[in-house]
Amino acid sequence: MRIVGTTIPDNKKIEFSLRYIFGIGMTLAKKIVRETQVDPKKRAGELTPDELNRLREVIERNYRVEGELRRDIMMHIKRHKDVKTYRGIRHMRGLPVRGQRTKTNSRTRRGNVRRTMGSGRKTAASPT
Repeated sequence: MRIVGTTIPDNKKIEFSLRYIFGIGMTLAKKIVRETQVDPKKRAGELTPDELNRLREVIERNYRVEGELRRDIMMHIKRHKDVKTYRGIRHMRGLPVRGQRTKTNSRTRRGNVRRTMGSGRKTAASPT
């Protein structure tokens, strides 16, 4: 089953299935289900075509999701880079943007780059 270009799982309740769409979290999924008057206990595979159309219509009409949201986020980042704000510079250098410490805990952003003296050292040759 596809909604807004995303395949959602059939075997999960509709509130949890909607969360597979980029831009829809827990609170928004509950709000959408309440707004469309779909039974929250139903599984996504049990939805009727009418309920599915109501969900699709509400999501497309009222919320930015998937490609449009990703494009907006990329444009915001590009604007920060162009203006050369602190956040933009951090994005350019591939460092944490939101004030996290970088002395130890920035493996996710930097990759597994060890910057200490012995970390990249090769093992000593065996004696002959």
